[in-house]
Amino acid sequence: MPTSPALSPAAAWEPLPAAEWNADAARHLFRRAGWTALKADVEQAEREGLAATLDRLFPAEPVLFPEPIQVARFAEQVADYAGREKAAATPEERRLIQRERREQAQTAVQDMSLRWLSFAAQPANAAYAKWVLFLSDVYVVGFDKVQNPPFIFGHFDVLGRYGLGPAPVLAKAVSRSPAMMVYLDLNQNRREAPNENFARELFELFLLGEGNYTEQDIKEAARAFTGYRLRPLTGEVFIAPNQHDAGPKTIFGQTGNFTGDDVIDLAYDLPAAGAFLPHELVKFYLSDTMLPPEYLLALGDRWRTEGSLELRWLARQFFGSRIFYAPEFRGDFIKSPVQLYLGLVQDLALDVVPVPRLVLNPLRQMGQTLYTPPNVRGWVGGRAWINSASLAARRTLVELLFNPIDENKLNADEQLDLAAAHTQGADRFTVTDRTLQELERIAPSTFIARLETNLLPVTAEDAFSTGLARFIGGANTPPERLRRIRRAVMTLLQSPEYQLC
Repeated sequence: MPTSPALSPAAAWEPLPAAEWNADAARHLFRRAGWTALKADVEQAEREGLAATLDRLFPAEPVLFPEPIQVARFAEQVADYAGREKAAATPEERRLIQRERREQAQTAVQDMSLRWLSFAAQPANAAYAKWVLFLSDVYVVGFDKVQNPPFIFGHFDVLGRYGLGPAPVLAKAVSRSPAMMVYLDLNQNRREAPNENFARELFELFLLGEGNYTEQDIKEAARAFTGYRLRPLTGEVFIAPNQHDAGPKTIFGQTGNFTGDDVIDLAYDLPAAGAFLPHELVKFYLSDTMLPPEYLLALGDRWRTEGSLELRWLARQFFGSRIFYAPEFRGDFIKSPVQLYLGLVQDLALDVVPVPRLVLNPLRQMGQTLYTPPNVRGWVGGRAWINSASLAARRTLVELLFNPIDENKLNADEQLDLAAAHTQGADRFTVTDRTLQELERIAPSTFIARLETNLLPVTAEDAFSTGLARFIGGANTPPERLRRIRRAVMTLLQSPEYQLC
């Protein structure tokens, strides 16, 4: 059921007054737009103001995630795998080659996942990395079907390159994403037998939302997208003239010899297209309960008339609005597994461990596998992140980050990856006693209060705070005090409050 904010639809999207910009507002922005609120970021934002902060978080030319070496290497091997499969003497030999290809693809996508997490964990990259993750939850593809790491990387690269430009340009680029073409069968769309998968999801999940198109619109749009083709060995996308239906189509009441790009332009002429992405923004960044339609239409109208459908304008308007900072939307949103993990990495000043099973397995156990959403609708999010199993996995994740890695239990490849990370200066994989010793000199009640301010989006109950301080203060020796400090910090990070942003 939609929630009813205190602000009117007209007032909701007005800029936050300068007098209301303070440290608490900055913490809210960083926790929602990024992964967590680091003290240095909050202090800088408070000095510079909201507008300058948004310019930094969503720059005109954002830094893009670079292609991982293993992904590039896999792209070079695609033709070789195809040739070996074709030349295979027996079905069994062909199956072995296919299995080798799948294993190499899995290794490459795991490496890409770790490298993206390391990239996204950098404070300067956090907000835009999360924005691209948001766009990937709208324009969904999944490695489980695509099975091609270069295609998956290419799709996310498209989202990154076009993610702050005009929305219609992004949608057109997505329609030429090899991963999207495979995922929604667009490369199988023939003039004689139009495949409606892409056209249906384009309207329902990418641009308009349910109820804003007809079945006939889908059928006609599918005709407009006929002939889109993909060369699987190179990833080259082209339109085959002999497979494209160049005849007249009637879509949204208009008739013409429309192409796929024309369909996207026609969709963005509808008011529903202006309101759709604001709907997705609210769901991903603001609230479990949707705003009433009039709020989404109000932002959509402004996005169209003032922002010319530019995504950077929309991001700055959304994160700079009065409603984004309204009291009813603070500290009540459940972190996704990715946000929880990256928030912990940032809050504890850690590096991402270059061992897939030590990072990706916990994320999977918490309910989120990068590049493999559950279906074309993406991640449900919100309260769906929490159940008894995922909550236990969240607690276990904190335990893992506070215990040294037993390198004797790593296989040879994992030991090599860890050694390579050490040579590159990444060696803070778990919380050490040296980190915690800095807290020994501070009175327990003081540093618990400081940690709660920096780490928690809501005020913890007095009994919780005083209980932690009393627990630390009861230590009789320095080693015991250090052990209790460790347990107190872990308890705070495992608390229900830390699961929120």
